Amino acid sequence: MEPRLSFVTLGVSNLERSVRFYEKVLRFPRLPSSPSIAFFELGKTWLSLYPRESLAADVGVAAESTGFLGFTLAHNVHSAKEVDLLMKELEAAGTKIVKQPKTADWGGYSGYFEDPDGFLWEVAYNPHFPHA
Repeated sequence: MEPRLSFVTLGVSNLERSVRFYEKVLRFPRLPSSPSIAFFELGKTWLSLYPRESLAADVGVAAESTGFLGFTLAHNVHSAKEVDLLMKELEAAGTKIVKQPKTADWGGYSGYFEDPDGFLWEVAYNPHFPHA
């Protein structure tokens, strides 16, 4: 298998609310799509938002789960200052900040926020990551 990730699909509880968050707060460019799903092109990987019940039905699993899901999404930037600025913008827009930015034990600087469905995003400056 070729090593790449094509899509990340998030099962959301309210598609309109999530689309507004990703379009207006995160300023992700939305691609044309049907009203039942939303696509955002993020370089070579696309993010899709799909109603949670519909995604669970497609997979063939229960839609309900609780607690930490065991993954996070990350947005890397070019400096610690950029982390701080972005996190302040998100907080000013009413986004829930889960962890304020701080120096990380792996040598970078990062903080976490939560999207409207509780998906966790890290905003990070990683001096060792080549794709910021």
